Amino acid sequence: MARLEIDRLAKAFGAATVFDGLDLHVERGETVAVYGRSGCGKSVLLSILSGALAADGGDLRIDGKSVIDAPPEARDVGMAFQNFALYPHMSAFDNIASPLRGQKKPAREIADKVQAVAALLKIDHVLAHSPQALSNGQRQRTSLARALVAEPAVLLLDDPLRNVDAKLRYEMRLEMPNLFRQFESAVIYVTQDSREAMALADRIAILHDGKFRQIGAPQEVYEFPCTAEVGQLLGDPAINLFACESAARDGALLVNPAGCEVNISGRYDLPAAGKYLAGVRPEDIDLAATPAPAPSADADGPARGIEAVVERITPANVRSLLVASTAAGETITVSLPELAAEQVAPKSRAWLSFPADKLLLFAADGGQLIRPNPPAGG
Repeated sequence: MARLEIDRLAKAFGAATVFDGLDLHVERGETVAVYGRSGCGKSVLLSILSGALAADGGDLRIDGKSVIDAPPEARDVGMAFQNFALYPHMSAFDNIASPLRGQKKPAREIADKVQAVAALLKIDHVLAHSPQALSNGQRQRTSLARALVAEPAVLLLDDPLRNVDAKLRYEMRLEMPNLFRQFESAVIYVTQDSREAMALADRIAILHDGKFRQIGAPQEVYEFPCTAEVGQLLGDPAINLFACESAARDGALLVNPAGCEVNISGRYDLPAAGKYLAGVRPEDIDLAATPAPAPSADADGPARGIEAVVERITPANVRSLLVASTAAGETITVSLPELAAEQVAPKSRAWLSFPADKLLLFAADGGQLIRPNPPAGG
């Protein structure tokens, strides 16, 4: 039995349907990131799960018991918000203690549990401070401590790292998985940051156009998105997509995304003269200052590089993002280690190629993923 079961959940505001028929099961101790663009219904979903908003249909079960009609205080749910939502007239201690006081726990038990969760989140030294006297990072940890202190069956996190600085966001991405493992809550983590979803979740649920389009382990969803649309949603920078056709030549099966010939023999079993949509992640593109050789009959052989002009280069931490354009008018985004990016300069020419083992193919009509063959011996 899953700890949290979302069963055919539906919600609309007037004629506008937010979602209809959502299904998701979250196990004890599991973290599922609900990921999607702003306005897709992530926060509405959390409001329904918490009991702050009524659903229009479906069921919601916690530990096998339906709570769809239960008030918030009867659901055994903890929640942390992106804007912290701390009581300004209370100290950090009292903010964290408020769920336990609502449950009428003994004062000694409250003090012990607040101290324990505050120490875990490294804010035990500021428990006497008011929210105004706390840094954003301390407010975020106080909000999280309040959600965790009663050890709820379900923990709902509404983009809790949105309003903290980049350094703390990075630190918390490292700390939070370890923190969650110490509790047995089923965790729903809402975010529109794909890197955060990848770093924190055991599984990612892609919410788009009122449906969970794909649910799976982060690496699986990233490497094999079920549709081209999902592929574009998850990734920063986004996946490159090109219309292409397949052709047979000299015993090899080739496709030509953006004019770059890629030998996909063995990776895909497809008819020649088919039309497809090809996807390649920016970090999977090979860049060279000189042309690559023509493709061989071996599927693992190099692709024939296409000539492009580097329009701009943007440093991004230890990598650089390049935007290049081809003579045919294609714009291609490339992500490279900084040392590799130093091979080229803005307005210089470069040759780009797409490794066959990283190329994704989608159906031209509808964008459904065409699953590649497993690697030989895999």
